[in-house]
Amino acid sequence: MLGEHLGTISGETTGLRVLSAEGGHAVTETSFMATGTLIGVAIKDMGTYEAVLRADGTLYGEGQGVSMTQAGESITWHGTGVGRFDDSGGVNWRGAIFYESAAAQFARINGIAAVFEFDTDESGKVSGSITEWK
Repeated sequence: MLGEHLGTISGETTGLRVLSAEGGHAVTETSFMATGTLIGVAIKDMGTYEAVLRADGTLYGEGQGVSMTQAGESITWHGTGVGRFDDSGGVNWRGAIFYESAAAQFARINGIAAVFEFDTDESGKVSGSITEWK
């Protein structure tokens, strides 16, 4: 069951590289920077994820990152998901994300699971939405 909407981000890809192409399964690494909100607090977010191109044309990915508030508080995250290429050359990702923070204002997101929608377009723009998963 989905719960509270936790936040949104938008930004751009900052790096892309091929890690492997062995066995016909390309593995890429993508980094991004974004701004947005998390439980109503303005954040700057940066993350990196690895994606494996699977035989059926979908992607499997795992990533991690850190979000920072203007006050210098940090929230780390780990996520995993499945991506599908869209007609324009972007990728639509859907998956689960988990947060950890020592900051008191983010205590409620420690230990919860959330689901995300994370979309990239052909020009490198990214956008995402996060919702609590109860």
